[in-house]
Amino acid sequence: MRLADIKEAAGIPQDCQDDIVSVTRQSSHGSAIGIHFFQQASGIDAVVLYSPRIYEKAGITKPSYRLLATISMGCMKTFFTLVATFLVDKIGRRILLLSSCGRMILSLLALATGLTIIDHSDHTLKWAIVVCVCATYSTVAFFSIGMGPLAWIYSSEIFPLRLRAQGCSIGVVVNRAVSGGILMTFISLYKAVSIGGAFFLYAGVASVAWIFFYTLLPETKGRTLEEMEPLFGTFFKWRSTMKE
Repeated sequence: MRLADIKEAAGIPQDCQDDIVSVTRQSSHGSAIGIHFFQQASGIDAVVLYSPRIYEKAGITKPSYRLLATISMGCMKTFFTLVATFLVDKIGRRILLLSSCGRMILSLLALATGLTIIDHSDHTLKWAIVVCVCATYSTVAFFSIGMGPLAWIYSSEIFPLRLRAQGCSIGVVVNRAVSGGILMTFISLYKAVSIGGAFFLYAGVASVAWIFFYTLLPETKGRTLEEMEPLFGTFFKWRSTMKE
């Protein structure tokens, strides 16, 4: 009876069982695919899973030191993911995503530069080793506080209920496919262009990701499903709604 009263008050036919407000499929699907693609294409899995090899290339020769550095990275990833849970609703998705991606770009550039300098040096450069270790830590930290969790949060918010399962599933498929591609090609990539060159490439991808996020992903914090339609109706249309 309550649903019937609501329909009557809103002027909705009683036999209507479909969504009253529909979000444009192409735009919302494109946003979900894009955020999941760039989350993994920025090379985060290469940094995390190949960190022992990165540290070896950086000049850390003792296996125990490489293991300690890798464990510390995992602890940092967990810590900053927890920090993100307190910031995502306070700061907003868009600002956190852009700041996270921007700082990841700087960290990847620092890592690539440090590894390139070490690769072309005939003797041990302790400062470059420190730069590489700190760059891997900062890359993981900035990813975990923004791009990591927000890809899943954002893609779950932009679809109406009838499309949410489909949209999120597509995002997961893209995420895992790109992750697998990065992991399977990393060794071949750094042998072809050097390990520093590989991370310069990932920094370039992250730069494209920042442009994508800035241009096409609106803020969804505090918005209902009814408010999503003007945000994802057409490209750039959301900018006018954000000013209202």
